[in-house]
Amino acid sequence: MYSSTLFITLAAALGLTYSSPGTTHTVVAGRGDRLIFDPHNIVAEVGSLVELHFNPLNHSVVESSFGKPCQPKDANSLLDDFSPVVQIEVKDTRPIWFYCAQNNGAPCQSGMTGVVNQNFDNQAFSLRAHRELAAMVQEPSGVQAQIQGGWRIPNRNPLGGF
Repeated sequence: MYSSTLFITLAAALGLTYSSPGTTHTVVAGRGDRLIFDPHNIVAEVGSLVELHFNPLNHSVVESSFGKPCQPKDANSLLDDFSPVVQIEVKDTRPIWFYCAQNNGAPCQSGMTGVVNQNFDNQAFSLRAHRELAAMVQEPSGVQAQIQGGWRIPNRNPLGGF
């Protein structure tokens, strides 16, 4: 039987690298029937997954930019509606801004926004500042015609209290 130290030393000598499996961060949309993502500020390493659970099933998630918090970032922004669970892979360390685009009650404008990997050194681009911009949006939240990006998966724990 080989020791893990010998394997790591041999792999390093051969120039092999192995990535460890990433962490899965669980976010609940609409916890307690409130207009929130819980948590709304996620710190995730590259390769991690952010898994959004929807409760009740009338929320969505759309990627936005910092400067336009209630509008889709681009044609490849994630949109999901009425799916029990959506997974998003963190591919780099840039912030991923997102919001709920359900127009009934204007959740984005009411603060139903979030971020993955906020730059904590620059408060001008913080989640607080993003929410302040969202509160000033007059038009309805932007939506897209189809689902793009991420994965829909079944809820592995439908009675998990979400």
